[in-house]
Amino acid sequence: MAAGIPDPKEIEELLLGGELRYNRVDAVRLAGVSREFSGRVWRAFGYPSMPDETVAYTENDIAALDRIRRLMDDGVLDEEGVIRLVRAFGQTMTRLAEWQVSLLRSMLTQEPHDSPSAEAVQTIVDVAEKHIGEFEPLVVHAWRRQLAAAGTRALAAAATGDNGDPAGRTPVTVGFADMVSFTQVSRELEEIELARIVEWFEETAADIIASCGGRLVKTLGDEVLFSAEQPEVGAEIALTVAAAIQDETEVPDVRVGVAHGPVLPLMGDLFGTTVNLAARLTSLARPGSVVIDGELAAALEPNTAYEVTQIVRRPVRGLGIIQPYVLRRRPPGTA
Repeated sequence: MAAGIPDPKEIEELLLGGELRYNRVDAVRLAGVSREFSGRVWRAFGYPSMPDETVAYTENDIAALDRIRRLMDDGVLDEEGVIRLVRAFGQTMTRLAEWQVSLLRSMLTQEPHDSPSAEAVQTIVDVAEKHIGEFEPLVVHAWRRQLAAAGTRALAAAATGDNGDPAGRTPVTVGFADMVSFTQVSRELEEIELARIVEWFEETAADIIASCGGRLVKTLGDEVLFSAEQPEVGAEIALTVAAAIQDETEVPDVRVGVAHGPVLPLMGDLFGTTVNLAARLTSLARPGSVVIDGELAAALEPNTAYEVTQIVRRPVRGLGIIQPYVLRRRPPGTA
């Protein structure tokens, strides 16, 4: 190992918050769970499998297994529910951790993909050692905020179900914003410049979605999926995103497709015909424009802030013939 590079084991123990002192046999015995169950939990978290004799676990690992066992003993979750919950944590935190490390590297190197020097690595370790206790509560704070928002949406869905609609299928407004000619752009730009454009696009869209009161469901590089509880909020997000990207000369325009209707929320994502329709409408939109379905057009008709124009009916894959509409802001003084 090169001189000046911190010991990987020391870094691992620093970030784990404790000494690696137990092997798998010890962890299973101390947590009071079976070997098979512990294996399922570690795989769901996304942790690599370790030989039984390898010392790879801390007190915190055992405490986590113990908490999970107590949730099952108290009847809060069954084994399958635990595995699904742990998998959600694992997949979310994997991306968060990679994102954080990438951010730190970009702050300490000239280019984000450069290998950091020994001095840069030591700086990262020093930052972690001094401030990791301040980062951890921020993760919990963000989780509680998002949990509160998701819980509120779930209660609204339950209320809709009590009123006669299928529970969990409350109508929402769903939209895709897609960068135009992204494949061609990706061939013309260096990887780093392309990454910067994608990051700017995702950050801009995410900020607009949040400020308008919607939810960023997921990002797909050149595309974002968003949702909103109210049709007007979905319309505002779509028009604002399209205008913001269009104003940036170095970034390709976006086209936005939005639909309103019931969706199936599952594992943080959205599924169903409404989502598929929004995706198909995106492919019909011109650069810088927003195309919506008939349900959203009808919901927005009384609102004088928007102008909805019917265009030619189109066949789309999997949904037959649909009637799209172009959504624009109504010019001042024409209401």
